[in-house]
Amino acid sequence: MRIDIITCLPKLLESFFAHSIVQRAQQSGQVEVVVHDLRDYTTDKHRRVDDYMFGGGAGMVMQVEPIARCIRALQAERPYDEIIYMTPDGERFEQRTANRLSMAQNLLILCGHYKGVDERVRELFITKEISIGDFVLTGGELPAAVVADAVIRLIPGVISDETSALTDSFQDGLLSPPVYTRPADFEGHKIPDILLSGHEAKISEWRFEQALERTRARRPDLLEGND
Repeated sequence: MRIDIITCLPKLLESFFAHSIVQRAQQSGQVEVVVHDLRDYTTDKHRRVDDYMFGGGAGMVMQVEPIARCIRALQAERPYDEIIYMTPDGERFEQRTANRLSMAQNLLILCGHYKGVDERVRELFITKEISIGDFVLTGGELPAAVVADAVIRLIPGVISDETSALTDSFQDGLLSPPVYTRPADFEGHKIPDILLSGHEAKISEWRFEQALERTRARRPDLLEGND
């Protein structure tokens, strides 16, 4: 998989993709993440990517021209399964979306900034709009990193124990059950006896019951969505 990210703040993303599982996935060739500086596609000496909005109003708007140049240049090199715009008014990002995107070959992500992008960008180029929540950040860089991380970890081989990703919260519509590791007894607080029984079927049943109970208590909306 290849993920291209368009941003006017490339250094904000460089550190994120230079560590941990995402870095190893790139080093092993399982994924390629390329960050593009939108200012490289401007034509004025100030490398400006924003301007005042027509009709007046507070805030600046990202211009259509540099974004169009960048997207078209990338499209000339490869086809994209999705061209994603990170925006607060997009579709809420969920695990099922990450699952679908992990099957793609090439993804292009545009990071919003200021008051957003010229609407013509959305009309002409964007195929999917994503939000990571009902709040506003200073730019789409952090949301783009969130989406990329959620997608990359699902690519076969990225996580050494592939079943781990398949048992994460939300994969089956439930939150994950409690998990424990050594010591079995910490200051009198012991792990449930069932986990030491060695009985895999009973342990699986216990984990499902715990996941269901935790979901019912903390995120009942997930259970409603499965009705």
